Amino acid sequence: MNTQTSTEFGLNRLFSVEGKVVVITGGSSGLGLVMATGFASNGAKVVIASRNQERCDEAVSLISRSGAASAIVADVSTADGRKRIVDRIQADYGRLHVLINNAGTNFAAALEDYTDEAFAKVINTNVSAVFSLTRDLTPLLAEGATEDDPSRVINIGSMDGIHVPIVQRVPTFAYSSGKAALHHLTKSLAIDLAPKHITVNAIAPGFFASKMTGYVFENYLQDIEDDCPLQRVGKPEEIVGIALYLAAPSAAYTNGTIIPVDGGTSISKGRREWMSD
Repeated sequence: MNTQTSTEFGLNRLFSVEGKVVVITGGSSGLGLVMATGFASNGAKVVIASRNQERCDEAVSLISRSGAASAIVADVSTADGRKRIVDRIQADYGRLHVLINNAGTNFAAALEDYTDEAFAKVINTNVSAVFSLTRDLTPLLAEGATEDDPSRVINIGSMDGIHVPIVQRVPTFAYSSGKAALHHLTKSLAIDLAPKHITVNAIAPGFFASKMTGYVFENYLQDIEDDCPLQRVGKPEEIVGIALYLAAPSAAYTNGTIIPVDGGTSISKGRREWMSD
């Protein structure tokens, strides 16, 4: 085991992702696209995976202005889609340094209207597919890993997996339950993959602008801000920064963590005067 302490504390060393092969699922829009652009801007070789060819093409065109990017049209919730990702990374690179499990879906409805099919779809995409893709990419992650610089799995959880969401007024049973499960899966995988020099951590974002948050921003933005101790929503650079940290040398000893990036919303009761309306 290498126990030597480095004295090189420059930012270029601590936070470099230069040359790393990074796969980001759901990378054609929202936080996935933001993170993909951030990694490409810092010298990583970014591969996004998403279901829609047109969106993939548009995203790659945008990301390529900042750095190296390519796309795989694949649905991570299916075995065929996951195999397409594994085969492409094997063929193009032969190894993988960072896997960001970002693809996800949501469904909101009152309890009496919440169908088994909707619940199963959310859990399959947000939890089961993450497990399966991580398992299937483990050999490639192991190929990219060293003791001093482990490969990284970064799961995109949610503050809704830490607390019970209320702002949107309509229950999201499967989403919040699934994100809580994903957080625990992160810890389980972290223990199992550590001997292969692969770390596993999760980011639990609060509210950021995306397709998924469009409706609640339009209708309840003031409530969202009131519910946050910092009285605002997140900025793109704040999700990119934590993702880069988890992928960089500075986080080589960070493993099995769930990092909220929510302005403190998940630990605050907020003002919530609107609840008495």
